[in-house]
Amino acid sequence: MEPLGRSSAVSEAEPRQRSGEQAEPVLEVTDVSKRYGEREALRGVSFSAHAGERVAIIGPNGAGKTTLLSIVAGTQAPTSGMVSCPPGQVGWVPQQPAVYSKLSVAENLELFARLEKVKDPAVAVQRMLDQSGLRERAGEQVGRLSGGNRQRVNIAIGLLRDPPALLLDEPSSSLDPRQRERLWQFVGTLAQRGTSVVFSTHNVSEAERRADRVLVLADGELLFTGTAAELKREVSHGVEHDFEGAFVAFLRERGH
Repeated sequence: MEPLGRSSAVSEAEPRQRSGEQAEPVLEVTDVSKRYGEREALRGVSFSAHAGERVAIIGPNGAGKTTLLSIVAGTQAPTSGMVSCPPGQVGWVPQQPAVYSKLSVAENLELFARLEKVKDPAVAVQRMLDQSGLRERAGEQVGRLSGGNRQRVNIAIGLLRDPPALLLDEPSSSLDPRQRERLWQFVGTLAQRGTSVVFSTHNVSEAERRADRVLVLADGELLFTGTAAELKREVSHGVEHDFEGAFVAFLRERGH
């Protein structure tokens, strides 16, 4: 069996408020820094996310994206700074699925529901099988599923507590185009019912298409927060860029 190591959450039928209906953010990160000895992995990062909002974190390799998400999830502590949401109210989906490949989909969901002390594990499992579209796969071993379905199991485990915010680290990195489309449809449904979704990705066009707002992180520093269109305008200087080109130009202008 593979080792455990994650936080969890499941969805209620009643949708949460959308960001336009709620002034206060669901999740607020204030001046978060992380130091490993002499190396500063994060430097005073602050951002917020509202109900129903999808926020993408993009940046070069080593920018600090995974470190930031893991701190927000509560799996490691910041050197300084604050996160408004306690870990139990944040669903965490790491890049490498923390599931048991020899157990079935339903058995994995039930196991994690019990480990996370979900109030009614049986109800939570049934709800997530429906919400994730995995009911027909409930009895199949997770190790025999496609990459897309394994990722849906991973996200379903992250939703067992029905958190107001869900964190996804590179959720589509190992999926083919069809699997990615199904995954983002699922994530879009979560946002529509009011879940705040914060995800990291190396695919900047995916960030443009799937996020309401993007954060640009480089060398542990937050350089930009805004829409994809705003980032394009930031570097246009009379030259038309696609989003990937604008992202590269933005980093170059700032010495990264």
